[in-house]
Amino acid sequence: MKGKLKSDLEKMQKSLKKYTDTEKVHKDMVQHTKSQLAATERSIKEVFEQLHQFLREEEEARLTSLREEEEQKGKMIGREIKTLQEQIQTLKDSIQHVENDLKQDSVPFLKGYQGTKSRAQCTLRDPPLLSGALIDVAQHLGNLKYRVCEKMVETVEYHPVILDASTANSWHILSEDLTSVRQINTKQQLPNNTERFMKYVMVLGSEGFTSGKHCWEVQVGDRSRWTLGVAKETVERKGETSLSPSYGFWILRKTNDEYKAPSKTLSLKTPQRVRVQLDYERGEVSFYDPSNMSHIYTYKDTFKDKLFPYFSTGDDTSEESLQICPFIHNSEKSLNCCSNKVQNFI
Repeated sequence: MKGKLKSDLEKMQKSLKKYTDTEKVHKDMVQHTKSQLAATERSIKEVFEQLHQFLREEEEARLTSLREEEEQKGKMIGREIKTLQEQIQTLKDSIQHVENDLKQDSVPFLKGYQGTKSRAQCTLRDPPLLSGALIDVAQHLGNLKYRVCEKMVETVEYHPVILDASTANSWHILSEDLTSVRQINTKQQLPNNTERFMKYVMVLGSEGFTSGKHCWEVQVGDRSRWTLGVAKETVERKGETSLSPSYGFWILRKTNDEYKAPSKTLSLKTPQRVRVQLDYERGEVSFYDPSNMSHIYTYKDTFKDKLFPYFSTGDDTSEESLQICPFIHNSEKSLNCCSNKVQNFI
């Protein structure tokens, strides 16, 4: 009987430990969300301050343009008024002379008749009205909101992939805008939430795909190690796994001067940037060197799960980050593989 009770006791103690551990994770999450709140609030304020500054500068530029036009048109009208006033004075003088001559007696009048006759013959043309003398209000107000927004879009960057900080391993540190990742020498104290990779230095993009064509480029620079590609939502995040399609990873990896996908060794020149292209319906994940769009490797498979962009620094603690490259507004370079969201932006 005691043996049975001891067995039950051990089960309860194990259960208690699981509950206690889970409670700690949740408490860690509470503290972490407070840190996230402060950091995210700060980033939001910084972004909006940049936008406000852009709008203030744009407003001042447009008001300056309006005032300059008013000054220019005012000077033009002023010159015309001065010319008219000179001609008016000339006419007044001529009229005064003729009126005075008409008041003279017959003999003096006849003697000066030719001069009076000449003054009485007005050779001035009718004064023209200036065209284009008013402010072109339509130029300043026409589609103003649209034109300002269009100009604003040209000044901002659009990143097709944003990293998901909730998935990042504790040895990974992400940039504030969540577009780059690097590995550090000091492990961060992060909660062991469900989404986080705990054993390997991995991080996923924040948006997954279940259809369509998608692409993104990553600046890898001269890093000695990195891994890029896509991963299934259901990949192992806490324990052992293998970077192969059978485990839910379709990747290109660099280790020192060797490139593999996944175990096949590839021969290629060292790319500074890598483009990843996903065609969900065709079951293809392709890699290219965007400097000349040379093909590196293509996986062919059948996809059923949600797929996420995948990144790993590969135990390389160099200062150089893996940087997701922005798409350039109105750039035709990115049109062939972009999702509808990116197409609408560019």
